[in-house]
Amino acid sequence: MAKRDYYDILGVSKGASAEDLKKAYRTKAKEFHPDRNADNPNAEAQFKEVNEAYDVLKDADKKAAYDRYGHAAFEGGMGGGRGHPGAGGNADFASAFSDVFEDLFGDFMGGRGGGQARTRAQRGSDLRYNLRISLEEAFKGIQKTINVPTSTACEVCRGTGAEGGAEPTTCPTCSGMGKVRAQQGFFTVERTCPTCNGMGQIIKNPCRACGGQGRVEKERALSVNIPAGVETGTRIRLAGEGEAGLRGGPSGDLYIFIEVKEHALFQRDGIHLFCRVPVSMTTAAIGGEVEVPTIDGGRSRVKVPPGAQSGKQLRLRAKGMPALRGGGVGDMLIELAVETPVNLTMRQKELLREFEKLSEENNPEGSSFFSKVKGFWDGMKS
Repeated sequence: MAKRDYYDILGVSKGASAEDLKKAYRTKAKEFHPDRNADNPNAEAQFKEVNEAYDVLKDADKKAAYDRYGHAAFEGGMGGGRGHPGAGGNADFASAFSDVFEDLFGDFMGGRGGGQARTRAQRGSDLRYNLRISLEEAFKGIQKTINVPTSTACEVCRGTGAEGGAEPTTCPTCSGMGKVRAQQGFFTVERTCPTCNGMGQIIKNPCRACGGQGRVEKERALSVNIPAGVETGTRIRLAGEGEAGLRGGPSGDLYIFIEVKEHALFQRDGIHLFCRVPVSMTTAAIGGEVEVPTIDGGRSRVKVPPGAQSGKQLRLRAKGMPALRGGGVGDMLIELAVETPVNLTMRQKELLREFEKLSEENNPEGSSFFSKVKGFWDGMKS
């Protein structure tokens, strides 16, 4: 059976550039990879065909010979040389598979690196700090000093991890790559370098103060500006105030999560405040005024209308919480709670009984309710 044209196998034209050839090869290699085509018995043969085509076309000399003589360039010793498709099949396939392994998984495993040493520095971890503040502090905004246990750059070695601040040396095992490879048949296995633990560099004389880490555990005092209007769950980010980086790497960030404590007088709903205020039965009946506190520490007098019932709400404009980062101020809602007197004297009881006799027509809600009850019972009888 005649061999297929290599350009047709990759699905490119004869004038395709090296980059186009590589892209086409990667696409075809992924398409016919045996691991992705368990139900296709021809996948392995097609996969080898793709690798064979690319092995020729990616080499400028082989490509020139193929463009001039076709498949005959590699038959009968013509073209000879290393890696022609008809000889050393297993070695060439292993080499080609190593290429596709890099293309398929290189990004996931850190790429080829181009022979350059892997950076030894690693960014420090981000830290979280939970800060509880009062409602008054959330109203005004406040500057707080917090003590954060964290890792800071070692002052002895200046964060390098080496004694005297000396620079680490390139790992001889992985040549600075941080990983080593081993060929196993058609597969290339890659793992973290056991000598440098993936850092790409080693320290011959570790700093005694930090044990070669370049950072030490320490508690730091930080000043944090809490803006007015924060709520529970508000997050404040302090860039670069997290854990120090490893061996001179950049520091992580510190995230402060705010929790506003419950208040004895006020309940909060966003930018609005609620306050439940008890009023006497007399004041609720004939009307009057009641003095209420405000979150700024002041006082306001609220008019209670005659005949006020428990649960009635009165609004104080702009006496609530400020909106975070501007945007106005909320209101305070006063909820009246009509209080029933207790521990009455004999005289008070007499006056209330007399009052009750004189106020049979002054209880509209009660009259309405008992009228409905009477209708309900009458309906049940009929």
